[in-house]
Amino acid sequence: MKKDVLLSISGLQFVSKDEEDAEQVEVITAGDYYKKNGKHYVLYDEVVEGFTGNTRNIIKLTEDSLDITKKGVSNVHMVFEKNKKNVSYYNTPFGSLLIGIDAKNIDIAETEDNIDVKVKYNLEVNYEHLADCFITMSIKSKEAGNFTLA
Repeated sequence: MKKDVLLSISGLQFVSKDEEDAEQVEVITAGDYYKKNGKHYVLYDEVVEGFTGNTRNIIKLTEDSLDITKKGVSNVHMVFEKNKKNVSYYNTPFGSLLIGIDAKNIDIAETEDNIDVKVKYNLEVNYEHLADCFITMSIKSKEAGNFTLA
């Protein structure tokens, strides 16, 4: 895969069992990609509306895990590992939240110009279940063209 990539991140949060209550968030942005020691890295900047500055995002993919680190307006290190709960503080301009991420399934598919990631997890805030969540990422070389959403 080439250094310049397009990244699509789509997330769903099911607060109740009713799919109509699902909240969807989607981001499409340009980023930088590299591979080091068998791990994939994607870096991109996120602008937070209403705040000065931005948040630098670093996504690290291994064969069976996903790490997301945010530094800037918001700060967090989220680790997604199948069948393992990871706890971290999510520091926002409004205060800190203790979040727990309990990944149920992680699926990573890689081709020459594309990496697709699907993660199903439970989200806790202050040790209370908040939502069942699903993240889909599509990382594609800009040169490959034919960018379609995951």
